[in-house]
Amino acid sequence: RACHIQGIKLMTTHLFVYACLTIGLFTALVGGVFQAFSDFVMAGIIRAAPAGGIDSMQQINRTVFRSAFLAITLALAPIMLAASLYAWQSLEGSPKILILIGTAIYMTAVLGVTMFGNVPMNKHLDGLTPSSPDAAIYWKKFGTVWTGWNHVRTFGAIIAAICFLLAATGLPDTLAAMT
Repeated sequence: RACHIQGIKLMTTHLFVYACLTIGLFTALVGGVFQAFSDFVMAGIIRAAPAGGIDSMQQINRTVFRSAFLAITLALAPIMLAASLYAWQSLEGSPKILILIGTAIYMTAVLGVTMFGNVPMNKHLDGLTPSSPDAAIYWKKFGTVWTGWNHVRTFGAIIAAICFLLAATGLPDTLAAMT
């Protein structure tokens, strides 16, 4: 019976390697979208006339609610939390630590910054009339500050992805040591 239970645990842990790879790849995808915004999307929108840039950003922010990107970004949170719980209870060594660190970074640098940095700025921008003088003044601040927060999200997602990918590559050695 103990061998059967250990076999189930070992099988589950082997599947967990693929789960960590999947989490890492999807997290890297999220980081890539953020990077695109930091690298050229925001730069292009900010160069537009304020009314055009504001209208474009308002439309992007309204469209993101119906996107696969938002679904993936949000779905990663409970998936990472479940992975962290499994790692906490079933793993040892660096894969366990990497999964816990990756989850913590994602929760704070990606979700936390999104909820408390970028989203409030987006909501304020959405309430402005693009051609108004107040909107033009806010737009100058918006572009710099929003993009700065987006850099944090970019690096957070990339670092979290690296943590999960490194955990996945280290799991076979950890499994061998645990058996």
